[in-house]
Amino acid sequence: MNEPQIQFSEQLRCAKGERQSEIDLYQLQELLNVSAFWAKGRSVEDLGIAIANSEPVISVCDRDRLIGFARATSDGIYRATIWDVVIHPDYQHSGLGSNLLETLLNHPRMRSVERVYLMTTHQQGFYEKIGFQPNTTTTMVLHNLANRAFVAATEVQLQESLGG
Repeated sequence: MNEPQIQFSEQLRCAKGERQSEIDLYQLQELLNVSAFWAKGRSVEDLGIAIANSEPVISVCDRDRLIGFARATSDGIYRATIWDVVIHPDYQHSGLGSNLLETLLNHPRMRSVERVYLMTTHQQGFYEKIGFQPNTTTTMVLHNLANRAFVAATEVQLQESLGG
């Protein structure tokens, strides 16, 4: 087997907000299907939307093969959330996951944020080594599709109360 040539890269935006270097969404779909039980079956179209609405987006490649990925959303000062941290099983336990998170957390949109959140099912120990702490106070979730009727009704009530 050839010696690995690991490269980290950020998916950059140009002035119009479009990505300068597109991640191969098919490789990302395959990586998630192989490496992340919680992300199996995501469509290429939905992955494209998620990436377009995330910053930073960091990928890790061995030559032309996508082997790692992470993305975050951030307001740049108060709050950020890390999503979809994944390293291909063949490359796990090599330090790449820690390097991936370090790259993500040192991004300008992340490094000054007061609080960074993430959700994990089985990797608490990994994230604790990096400095994350368990947090039992932020456990609320709104499943958007099931609550659209409530949101629409609330918007109508708000408009009516404002005289709209």
